[in-house]
Amino acid sequence: MSPVLAGVLQLLALIAALALAYRPLGDYMAKVYSSEKHHKPEKWIYKAIGANPSAEMRWPAYLRGVLAFSAVSVLFLYGLQRAQGILPGSLGFSAIDPDQAFNTAASFVANTNWQSYYGEQAMGHVVQTSGLAVQNFVSAAVGMAVAVALVRGFARSRTGELGNFWADLVRGVVRILLPISVVGAIILVACGAIQNFSGIHEVGQFMGGSQQWNGGAVASQEVIKELGTNGGGYFNANSAHPFENPNPFSNLFEIFLILVIPFALTRTFGKLVGSVKQGYAILATMATIWIGFTALMMWTEFAHHGPAFDVAGGAMEGKETRYGIAASAIFSVATTLTSTGAVNSFHSSYTGLGGGIQLLGMQLGEIAPGGVGSGLYGMLIMAIIAVFIAGLMVGRTPEYLGKKIGTRQIKFAACYILITPALVLCFTAAAMALPTPGNSMTNSGAHGFSEILYAYTSGANNNGSAFAGLNADTQWFNSTIGIAMLLGRFLPMVFVLALAGSLAEQKPVPETAGTLRTDKPLYTGLLVGTILIITGLTYFPALALGPLAEGLAS
Repeated sequence: MSPVLAGVLQLLALIAALALAYRPLGDYMAKVYSSEKHHKPEKWIYKAIGANPSAEMRWPAYLRGVLAFSAVSVLFLYGLQRAQGILPGSLGFSAIDPDQAFNTAASFVANTNWQSYYGEQAMGHVVQTSGLAVQNFVSAAVGMAVAVALVRGFARSRTGELGNFWADLVRGVVRILLPISVVGAIILVACGAIQNFSGIHEVGQFMGGSQQWNGGAVASQEVIKELGTNGGGYFNANSAHPFENPNPFSNLFEIFLILVIPFALTRTFGKLVGSVKQGYAILATMATIWIGFTALMMWTEFAHHGPAFDVAGGAMEGKETRYGIAASAIFSVATTLTSTGAVNSFHSSYTGLGGGIQLLGMQLGEIAPGGVGSGLYGMLIMAIIAVFIAGLMVGRTPEYLGKKIGTRQIKFAACYILITPALVLCFTAAAMALPTPGNSMTNSGAHGFSEILYAYTSGANNNGSAFAGLNADTQWFNSTIGIAMLLGRFLPMVFVLALAGSLAEQKPVPETAGTLRTDKPLYTGLLVGTILIITGLTYFPALALGPLAEGLAS
């Protein structure tokens, strides 16, 4: 069987698995977020934190809940890292430096999971399990809660109430993420991923020195790392490490975990707004971009550029032989089109155009299908922009799901779209202009510029994957990327929730003959075009200086 055919079969198997899970998971999540009942363990949590889960919140109160919880999470995780040297189960590791601790705390709370440290050489069992793994759950649940709040804004009328943040947060963890993670962890252990609390072991002598490995609760952290589109690896090699991702089956299963909730949330959206066709339209948009990017990535990596590539069957540099080119390409696209950041190959070693695809996937806003929760609300923002453009074309007030899209709504949507590119481009320009940050680049020229651009794109878009080749463990990068991650995560949420509140206050607009049908293929095509055009106009000059210049020169 040729490598290309094997890759196509893997992609088809993945699509089939996602299709089978789409309806039951989407319907289940819709029931979770619309239920009025509270389970007993949830009641214990509400009592412990002093929350009233039945109290409805308007958007400012909902936002305060998001920001307060996230701020406490940052402080807790920062303190846990700074105290690591006196904690049990630290494996002898000392406290994390202040700038590194800030960067890591911001990263995991923002669902970015950017790592500028070697996980197996820096973090002990307590920090990994009680700090990082916990944030993998709750940061994902925060994104899902904000997405559901926006959906309620479309579904409700003549009220500014968007639900209860604490109830949405707890239900997301207890009823959705935790049960799936338990089953997923068992599957990964069966595949060969490790799950223990062992210490550091010397495994052999290599080139005159010893090699050491430490164990850990890897399978349980790996599953929520992928399921919650987090991406932070227990080991520095991330999902290329055999303890995290042992074989081709576990690799395909991890890709499935990355994509299943973001895709299924479109079904949840359709159920909550009372029209599954609207969910299918959003799904079609996401799937079109994802499949297109995957096909393009496989083509660029299988394309031969000389005798070495001919012998290897493609661009094998930086890729695990147990996965091959196709599985690496599928994983790469899945992780950069979502806010996952997990990697099973060296992104810096991809072809010039392959690196450009990875960058462009993040620069789309990670909405195809995007992160858990963040992908859905990001796509709905783009849907509003597309409706507005269509309204300008025909000269009528734009409407979406029975709600008028006026000046106020467009301002919120425009601010959402502009925040992330501003962070990426301004921080990249500063890093290139100042003398010190450039010293962290391993490569010069277009590839070196891509390293810097990729780092800030990954941070501000809450992806977390690394292009490699860049020494990001410096005070400059730890601080600036940390700031970019926090602003890139929470500033957009401000405008999402404000938009949700303004939509919930409206009364429904009756559908007329002139209303744009947003559940038809024509609108799906318009939405895909809007996304690509907005991203292209925003980032093309930067891409031209980096991956495009490198790709055309090779």
